Amino acid sequence: MSSAWLLPEHIADVLPVQARRIEELRRKLLDRALGYGFELVTPPLLEHLDSLLTGTGHALDLKTFKLVDQLSGRTLGLRADTTPQAARIDAHLLNREGVTRLCYCGPVLHTRPSGWQSREPLQLGAEIFGHAGLEADLEVQELALDMLRAAGVEGLVIDLADARLVRGVLAGLPVDGAVLQAVVEALAAKDAAALDALAAGLPDAAGSALRALLRLYGGDDTLDAAQRELPDRAPIRAALDDLRWLSGHLRRGHPQVRIGFDLCDMSGYAYYSGTRFAIYGAGSSDALARGGRYDEVGAVFGRRRPAAGFSLDLKTLAEHAAAPAPLRAVRAPWGEDAPLRAEVRRLRDAGEIVVCMPHGHGPQADAFACDRELVAVDGRWQLQAI
Repeated sequence: MSSAWLLPEHIADVLPVQARRIEELRRKLLDRALGYGFELVTPPLLEHLDSLLTGTGHALDLKTFKLVDQLSGRTLGLRADTTPQAARIDAHLLNREGVTRLCYCGPVLHTRPSGWQSREPLQLGAEIFGHAGLEADLEVQELALDMLRAAGVEGLVIDLADARLVRGVLAGLPVDGAVLQAVVEALAAKDAAALDALAAGLPDAAGSALRALLRLYGGDDTLDAAQRELPDRAPIRAALDDLRWLSGHLRRGHPQVRIGFDLCDMSGYAYYSGTRFAIYGAGSSDALARGGRYDEVGAVFGRRRPAAGFSLDLKTLAEHAAAPAPLRAVRAPWGEDAPLRAEVRRLRDAGEIVVCMPHGHGPQADAFACDRELVAVDGRWQLQAI
């Protein structure tokens, strides 16, 4: 029989020091989003499955836990991503004209882990609805960079890509869904052998272009190489022009951030309709934030609106963020003395942390640095340095 205190695989408790770090990040990053004019929303953890998954693609379906609603008998899903919910709120509940900026922070659940990560990420994200111009793409990229910098992440690198490149390469070809999915998976895994096998069934020009995508990563010369090696088609030209515009603005606005290109990055391919990005920090092999443009995300809710945004996992970010200093606190004896209890309340109302120590117990917890204590002097309780 399994031990009652053991949790499911890739599910973990968050202990005090880490929980404090995560909560401080949550407040700081949501305040940063507010500074850009984003409004906070809190969608429910579960919804009817058809609403939760409509238009999101097969990959998200596989990540989603399903259960039966005992009230209605309908199938519900525990959200694996909050973006479709934000699109539903924009389309149906707010239904505004013009630009809407929404942000959110809450848990999502995944049926399987991504690598060694938790199956219960704490997802924080921001979405801009209603503007098709590159200004929205740039704004979400800059907000993501500002958030990671505010978290104390060093050595930031942003990799840019665009979903239109693969679509432009395959435009007009009779490629069914299964073949397209296999191509996307081979590109995402940078699996040259698998891509060669798939390209054998395509026209030579398309096969050569797909093989070229595997090599198209690096610095600014990547875009010049893409212009030479990919077909001269309108979607591809537009994608490369947009990537040049974005990288130019990012370089001027964030000179400390290294900018690269990974044109075969296919993560979340079914979602994206245009530019996309992934941000890494020093020592992080996986992206700390991902986002881009997904103009089709609201169409299934009856209101197709341009959309751009990003998300990150606060639990993962906390592991790469600067460690918080211990909290300054006041140590006080526990007692029934009315003046003592009044002074403890006064200090707490003033914003101080007051840790009361029951008789016979020493200092508690590593999170607090008690540098002052309440002592009785001539019948009055006063603060003294420790």
